[in-house]
Amino acid sequence: MCIRDRGRSATVTITLTDRTAMADSGEQSFDDMFELLYEIVPEGYKGEIVGGAIHMSPQRSTHWAVIKAVLLQLVDRFGADSLIECDVRLDLPGYRNGFVPDLYKLSDGAEMDDKGKWRYQDVEFVFEVISRETADNDYGKKKVAYAAGEVPVYVIADPCTGQCHVHTVPKDGEYRTNRTLDFGEPIDLTDTVLGMTLSTDKFPRD
Repeated sequence: MCIRDRGRSATVTITLTDRTAMADSGEQSFDDMFELLYEIVPEGYKGEIVGGAIHMSPQRSTHWAVIKAVLLQLVDRFGADSLIECDVRLDLPGYRNGFVPDLYKLSDGAEMDDKGKWRYQDVEFVFEVISRETADNDYGKKKVAYAAGEVPVYVIADPCTGQCHVHTVPKDGEYRTNRTLDFGEPIDLTDTVLGMTLSTDKFPRD
């Protein structure tokens, strides 16, 4: 087990080479990784698995303020009973990708599988708020996985730069349409499955 920790303000990355190496490469071994993840993630951190490595990043009030601003708009648009999740495991295509998106919306009528997990095929919208420590994943590996899973809309909010990056039209493992908007500019998603415009007026910056 290799741990890289630069303090509470940084991300902790753990590459598993002991417990999971002894398990087979099936689904059970991946679930074992998540059991270990739940055991080691300290209070105030969020953990997920990206490409077989555990990543733990500190949760900040700025990030929650951005997430809450989007969550309230989605609830206002789709209702309190709509299928919207925050910080809930979502397995994506690729090698051991078990993400915990900041927020995602599922299609009406979506049902969990026989293991009690949501299917990425039913996800309509993913929203991630990044920090400097998580930028490589959100802009890189996670974007690739969301595109491979054909998630229709993937939006990244970056409080460090004060910008939102909007990715739509997934095809052949990549997003064909990409836009960058400043905080304060509306995100027009009326031509997507979401069918609404998101306001970013209340997005704070780090």
